[in-house]
Amino acid sequence: MRGAVFGAVQFSGVRGGRGAVRSPAVRKGVVAALATASLLLSAACSSGGAEGASSGTGTASPTAPQGSGSPSPGTSAELPPAKGSAKVVSTLTEGLKSPWGLAALPGGDLLVASRDEGTIHRIDGESGKQTLLGSVPGVSPAGEGGLLGLAVPSTFAADGRVYAYLTTTSDNRIVRMNYDEKRPEGQQLGAPDTILRGIPKGNIHNGGRIAFGPDKMLYAGTGEAGETELSQDKESLAGKILRMTPDGEPVHGNPEADSVVYSYGHRNVQGLAWDAQKRLWAAEFGQNTWDELNLIEPGGNYGWPDAEGKEGKDGFIDPVAQWKTSEASPSGIAYAEGSIWMAGLRGERLWRIPLSGDRAKEPLADPQAFLEEKHGRLRTVVSAGGDRLWLVTSNTDGRGEPKPGDDRILLVEVG
Repeated sequence: MRGAVFGAVQFSGVRGGRGAVRSPAVRKGVVAALATASLLLSAACSSGGAEGASSGTGTASPTAPQGSGSPSPGTSAELPPAKGSAKVVSTLTEGLKSPWGLAALPGGDLLVASRDEGTIHRIDGESGKQTLLGSVPGVSPAGEGGLLGLAVPSTFAADGRVYAYLTTTSDNRIVRMNYDEKRPEGQQLGAPDTILRGIPKGNIHNGGRIAFGPDKMLYAGTGEAGETELSQDKESLAGKILRMTPDGEPVHGNPEADSVVYSYGHRNVQGLAWDAQKRLWAAEFGQNTWDELNLIEPGGNYGWPDAEGKEGKDGFIDPVAQWKTSEASPSGIAYAEGSIWMAGLRGERLWRIPLSGDRAKEPLADPQAFLEEKHGRLRTVVSAGGDRLWLVTSNTDGRGEPKPGDDRILLVEVG
C-alpha cells in the first residue's frame, strides 16, 4: 500500500492568524462533513476498523521499495536471532486513566498523557511516583480523540518544551508547551502554542502519534478521520505521515517544498520508530483484513483505501509485515535489540519483528508474539534504553476490561 503527497499545508506560530497555504483541510464546512462521515463509517466499519475493537502472521514483502533511511556509518552488521524473548520485569506505576502518549525525559523520568482527561503526569522512572503537571486547554475528548501523543525534543534541557497531539472541537492539532517543574503541582504547563492545525478529526481514526526523528525534525502520524478519500488527497493532512520543523514548518527535503506531508495513503497511523539505520517505520490499523507495518519512503503512497495489506498493486507500496486485525490492531512501536516491537490493542500482545537491515529481505524472520492476553490491551511502547522497553496498557479506554490497578506502565526486558 502506498506513494507521494502534497498540496501543501503550512502553519506557523500560535497560528490562528496565519492560515493554510493551498489546503482544503481547513475549508469551511469540512468539520461538519467529517463528523457526519465519521459517524456513518463508525457504524458501518467492522470491529477491526476501529482501535482494536478486530489474527495473522506477519510475512515479508517481496515488492517493497527502497527505504527512506540510509545505513549509518558504523552500524553493526550483527543480526538479531530469529527467535527472541520478552518478559515483564516490573510495574513502574498503576492507576492511570486512559493513558495514551508516553515520552522519556532526560534522566529517566517519563511523561504520560491521559486521552480522556486531557492531563499530563510526570512519572518518576525509579519509584513510579506520579506528579500532575496540569491540564492541556482546548482538548475535546470524544471517541478515539483527546490528548494523544507526546514528544520531547533533544533541546528539552535547554528550553523545557513539550509537544502534544490533541483533538479540539474543530480539528486535530500539534501544540508545544513550556514545562516548569519549579511551579506548583498541577500548574507546571505553560499555555499551548499551536504549531500545526487543520488535521481533520473524527469520532474514529485521529492518528495521534508524534516523535522527533534522528534528524531532529518532528513527525506525526494522522488518520483519515473516517473519510477514506482523504488518505489519497495530497492537499489534506489526513491519512498521512507528516514531517515538520519544531516550529511546524515544512522541512527541506520533503516531497513538496511547501508541504509537511511526508507519505500518504495511510488509514490510521499510531506507531512511529526509527531503526539503527535511521529508517522510519510506521504501524497502522487496517479495516477488515490486514493491519500493517510499513517501511516509510518519502512521497510513498501506501494504498488506502485502494489497497489493504499486500496486494501488489502498481503505484502502491506494500507493507513489510501484516496481521489479521484480531491479532494486532497496532498502536505504538519502538526499536530495540535489532527488532521493531509493536503494541497490540485488540490483539493484547507485544509483537517482535526482527530486522535484517536490507529492504529486500525484511523482515529477517516471521514476527513473534509475546505477553498474549496477560496484560490486556497494549497502547504504547517506548525504548527504555538497551534491552528494555516501557509498555503502556490501555484497558480504561472504553474498549477494554479494566482490572484493579489498570492502567499500568510496565518495564519489559527484550532480546
